[in-house]
Amino acid sequence: MGSSKDDSATDGDKSTANRRRPDSTSNLYSDGEKVLAYHGPRIYEAKVQKAEIRKNEWKYFVHYLGWNKNWDEWVGVDRLMKYTDENIQKQQALDKKQGAEKNPKSGRSSHAKPKILNDVKVEKEDVKSSGAKGKKRKSDSSTEKGNASVEKPVKIQIPSTLKKQLVDDWEFVNHQDKLVKLPRSPNVDDILAKYLEYRSKKDGMMTDAVGEILKGLRCYFDRALPVILLYNKERKQFQESVTDNVSPSTIYGAEHLLRLFVKLPELLPYVNIEEDLAMRLQQKFLDFLKFLQKNQTSFFISSYDGSKDSDSSAVRGKTSQE
Repeated sequence: MGSSKDDSATDGDKSTANRRRPDSTSNLYSDGEKVLAYHGPRIYEAKVQKAEIRKNEWKYFVHYLGWNKNWDEWVGVDRLMKYTDENIQKQQALDKKQGAEKNPKSGRSSHAKPKILNDVKVEKEDVKSSGAKGKKRKSDSSTEKGNASVEKPVKIQIPSTLKKQLVDDWEFVNHQDKLVKLPRSPNVDDILAKYLEYRSKKDGMMTDAVGEILKGLRCYFDRALPVILLYNKERKQFQESVTDNVSPSTIYGAEHLLRLFVKLPELLPYVNIEEDLAMRLQQKFLDFLKFLQKNQTSFFISSYDGSKDSDSSAVRGKTSQE
C-alpha cells in the first residue's frame, strides 16, 4: 500500500470515476462491517470501526485487516465496496492486473522471470554497459506504463554484491525449489536496530530522522511483503509462518528486506514527498545498503532450506493455475 493519510484516494484517482458515489444522506456501512477498501492502486479487506457525517457526507474510519493500526484512516464512500463475491472478483482482477507482467513476445505472464529479478537485471545492465541501448530500454519501459505523471523521485543504486545476492536468492527459490528457513535470525527488526546503533555511534548521537526512516522501512516491509515481495513458491510458507498479528519483520530477514529496495522506487511515488526530501532519502537508503553489504556474511544465509519439497510441489500447482 502507499501511505495516503487523507480522505481522498490520491493514488487511485484514475479509478475513482469507476467507483460508486451514493447519496451522502444514506449510511451504507455499519460499525464492525467487513468491507473492501481502495488504498492506492489496490483493494484491501477492511473493517469499519466507526462512521460519522463530515461536511454533509458519510466518512468511515477503517482498519485494514492484517495490517498495523498505524494504517487505520478515515475514508469516503468512494473508497469502499460491499464485501460480496462480485466485488471480491474485482479485487482479485485488480491484484492480477497490478502484479502481472506481460512478455511482449510471447504474451505470457512472467512467472519464470519475476519482476524483482527483472528490475535487478535492468539496473545491472545499466552499470555494466555504456551503450545507449540498455538505457533506452529502461526509459522506454518507464514511460510505457501509462503513468507518465508519476515520476520516480528516488533512484536506489544497489551495490553489485547485493545484486548478486538477489540473483542467487531468485535461483534458490525458483530453480532449486528451496526456501529461506524461518524464522530468520537476525530478523528485519534486528537489522534495523543494528543499523540505528551503528549510525548513533558513528554520528555520536541518536538522530530522530534516522529512526523515523527506519520505522518507515519497517512499515513498508510489513505491508509490501505479502503483496509484492514474495515469489509464488513462498506464499504457503508465509501463510504458515505469519499468523495472528505477528509482524513479518519479526519473521523474515535480510533476504526479503533486500527485495524491498528493488521495489521502493515504485512505492515511493505514491507518497507526496518533495524533491529535497527525496534526495535525502536516496542518500540514507544508499548508506543502509552499504551497511547491509558490509555485514553481508552475517546478515544473509549462504544456502536455503530444501527440506520442504512437498510445500514446493503444492505451491507449484497453485502457480500453474495463476
